[in-house]
Amino acid sequence: MDKRIEVGVLGATGMVGQQFIQQLVGHPWFELCWLAASERSEGKRYADATPWRLETPIPDAIAERTVVSCTPGVGPRLVFSALDASVAGELEQAFADAGHFVLSNARNHRMDPLVPLLVPEVNADHLGLLRAQAKRSGKGAIVTNPNCSTIVLSMALAPLRDFGLRACLVSTMQAVSGAGYPGVPSLDVLGNVIPFISGEEEKLETETRKILGTFAADAVEPHPLRVSAHTNRVPVVDGHTETVSVALDEKPGLAALRAAIDGFAGKPQQLRLPSAPERPLLYLDQPNRPQPRFDAWRGRGMTVSVGRLRPCAVLDWKFVALGHNTVRGAAGASVLNAELMQAEGLLD
Repeated sequence: MDKRIEVGVLGATGMVGQQFIQQLVGHPWFELCWLAASERSEGKRYADATPWRLETPIPDAIAERTVVSCTPGVGPRLVFSALDASVAGELEQAFADAGHFVLSNARNHRMDPLVPLLVPEVNADHLGLLRAQAKRSGKGAIVTNPNCSTIVLSMALAPLRDFGLRACLVSTMQAVSGAGYPGVPSLDVLGNVIPFISGEEEKLETETRKILGTFAADAVEPHPLRVSAHTNRVPVVDGHTETVSVALDEKPGLAALRAAIDGFAGKPQQLRLPSAPERPLLYLDQPNRPQPRFDAWRGRGMTVSVGRLRPCAVLDWKFVALGHNTVRGAAGASVLNAELMQAEGLLD
């Protein structure tokens, strides 16, 4: 690109906002120039307003920037939203109504029938919903990425659609970074498993069907797949692990399933988008993998790792899937969504 596109971050001081900054600083297409957050951060240096929790230091150029208020109509046309769900719904819509493109990590608009719930390797054609959305929001638009556990599941299931994907049972082991900061108290989670995460099971059971659904006539028909989810918080810093069993109408053998997983790719790989991993799905042959400590950062955190594919005595097949929850499951997903929109000419 001859000139980089100016972008901003809403909710820039939180955990996902910090990950957005890490993904955007030095990006070849986007120029991060605008940081917005709540009133208590407005007017402060970013370094003073932010309890920085990433392993890498705050970039010097960002540390000195002044945080501004989240005011629709102000700032770049393209904004990435790390807003908390308690405020994201109305505020993101206000930004879209004011002509902004909002790439959202929040849950509020995911199931809106006019809003793409986008995983570029899986359902790039769902960006067609923007035609209908434009009639409601004028010049702006909202595009969402899925819940951090849903995106791991939907990517792992996507190559199985050709085998008549019928039912899925998934149990998650979700990292504490998914709860933000300060998140889950250490005395609750250390040496423990918490078998409840508010709203997570419902997101897995509904969002997955929309992502895997069929786009036609300016609408998405959800996939007929039935999903039953159990969600658990575990004492892991980064990386959501999922154990998955699936029922398939066809009865493929192991070789056919491996070929589908190994050959899985999509538009981001075809277009060589900057944030796209070379292998969006990577099968690991070791019997004890994937593991968060060793595999969450594969593909710079954008690859979903799969392993332990084997017959299931109740359904048909079972396996383990793992993805980085704040990169592929949050900020990195939104950045990849924006890259696809730019490549498709939708940000003009």
